[in-house]
Amino acid sequence: MLAPSRLKDPMQKIMFIEGNWVSAHGGHAVAQHIDGIVYLAISVRNVGSGIAVCQAWAAASGVGSSRTRPAHAADEEFRGQSRDLYIPAGDIGMWQGALRNPHDPVRGEIAEAIDQRRPISIELLYTDQVGRQGTITRFGLNPVDDGWIVAMNRHWYLDRVAPRADSELRAAAEVVQRDRRARQAELPRTGPSRDGG
Repeated sequence: MLAPSRLKDPMQKIMFIEGNWVSAHGGHAVAQHIDGIVYLAISVRNVGSGIAVCQAWAAASGVGSSRTRPAHAADEEFRGQSRDLYIPAGDIGMWQGALRNPHDPVRGEIAEAIDQRRPISIELLYTDQVGRQGTITRFGLNPVDDGWIVAMNRHWYLDRVAPRADSELRAAAEVVQRDRRARQAELPRTGPSRDGG
């Protein structure tokens, strides 16, 4: 089970095939757009009891909340990992992916999100060391002053029942939105008063 690494976890470095080195501190990610190539990396922690093996990934711009994106990316949107990325149980590791094809619309979308400092969603598909227990975890890369901080939104189990049914998750998300709307309705109005003051 992958999650963002802790803020106190050590910095990790990783190299891409072009020789571009990136580093991510604990709880952080890398999102770079250099010479038309998008480089992405996330410092992750395996909170499960077995090795996690990254198999594929999908990227999208924007916040991937349970309300705005209730389902994970379609199978055809996932890109296979070209490197073996094993994250040991109870320890940290790093995921990496790059978008190089200038005709790939996802590359353009993510490059624009990086350039404009907007959130990015990354979904990682991973298994145990023998290819079972398929899981997808959605991570959010959120811009901060010193880079990108990582959040986790959702897990999907591909070969067993998830901890919560999608209907339960949708109902919980709707309660949050209802309460948010109620709170906003109670806030004092700003601007000129009705009596002209």
